[in-house]
Amino acid sequence: MTSSKQALAHPASSAEAAPGTPPGAARGAHGRGTEAGAGSWRSRLYRWDMKASPYAFVAPFFVLFGAFTLVPLLYTAWYSLHNVQLSALDQQTWAGLDNYKNLLSSDFFWNALENTFTIGLLSTVPQLIAAIWLAHLLNYKLRGSTLWRVVMLTPYATSVAAATLVFTLLYSWDGGMINWILHFFGVDPVNWRESDWGSQFAVSSIVIWRWTGYNALIYLAAMQAIPVDLYESAALDGANRWQQFRHVTIPQLRPTILFTIVVSTIGATQLFGEPLLFGGVSGSKGGSEHQYQTLGLYMYDQGWIIGNLGKASAIAWTMFLILLIVAAVNLLFTRRLRKSQ
Repeated sequence: MTSSKQALAHPASSAEAAPGTPPGAARGAHGRGTEAGAGSWRSRLYRWDMKASPYAFVAPFFVLFGAFTLVPLLYTAWYSLHNVQLSALDQQTWAGLDNYKNLLSSDFFWNALENTFTIGLLSTVPQLIAAIWLAHLLNYKLRGSTLWRVVMLTPYATSVAAATLVFTLLYSWDGGMINWILHFFGVDPVNWRESDWGSQFAVSSIVIWRWTGYNALIYLAAMQAIPVDLYESAALDGANRWQQFRHVTIPQLRPTILFTIVVSTIGATQLFGEPLLFGGVSGSKGGSEHQYQTLGLYMYDQGWIIGNLGKASAIAWTMFLILLIVAAVNLLFTRRLRKSQ
């Protein structure tokens, strides 16, 4: 009688369990199915996360690059093939390659290209030589080396406007410190803004002051990566510090030197802020006689002062092609350097 009541009280349990099945086997099987489903979902989520996360992390860069670099670059290429005026952007006429032809036949363009090359040469060569020398000094154990490194990076952190304003006062015709020093040594004062070589030298000195410390820290990092065994072997062979610097340091710095040359060349091609602020009212013209007008100033003058956006776009793409040539030369030298090593 008692067993009958127990059977009636738990009919579902008796019905679920098949003959010969241990008690609770059905519930265990149901639980294992749920865990297997959750594990499968988690594994799919993990695989999706491993595949999609890298793209999600780099997506903001490509979105910003496309919006603020790629689209304007393509739009500039489209403008360079049209006659477009700043005052009438909705009125565009097809010009083809006329903007480029007019650019190549313009004396102002070749003058700007020559000034860009001259200022770039005057600023890059002394800058990199001084940077290697400073890095070589800081490579030795000096007191307060961290302080000296911060001081060397200070000009790079200074704004272009502030640095150019100070140098404009230094190169002033009346009361400038540079002319005062020249007068002290018996040299006649120089009109730094109006003379050809004087204005280019003045603009180059601003670039040298701002970027020498930055390049010196790059060279210093490369010098500290040179194995000490090379210097010890050179010292055992009787090489002094100058010979070690010449035969050990410089060969090991060749890739870094090539990198800084390329970066400095790109910066010289895009030089804009220093000559613009140095010239004052005639800054966009590069002086009264265009004596220090760079390609960047020439593009700015054509696009925003004259309002010929088609020609300004052609100048921008010409600068871009020059930078591509510089990159190709850099790649060629890099490959030859690797083969020689």
